[in-house]
Amino acid sequence: VRLLRDEGLVCEISDHSSTSPHLRYAATTDEGGRGLFLVAQLAKRWGTRYTALGKVIWAEQSLTVRPDQLGDALIG
Repeated sequence: VRLLRDEGLVCEISDHSSTSPHLRYAATTDEGGRGLFLVAQLAKRWGTRYTALGKVIWAEQSLTVRPDQLGDALIG
């Protein structure tokens, strides 16, 4: 795991597999398969980068919050 701060916060997770990740829509009875789906819903953007040793899956999150993202409970 690696965290990079630039214009946003980027979290990278690497493994030695070259298998492409794919979004799954897990059923309520499934015990796994929701990770990448949740990342895709919460991140500004995400992707995969392949290396000689496997792959890196990365997700970027914005570090700024717009007023319309705060919600009614937090607005003045």
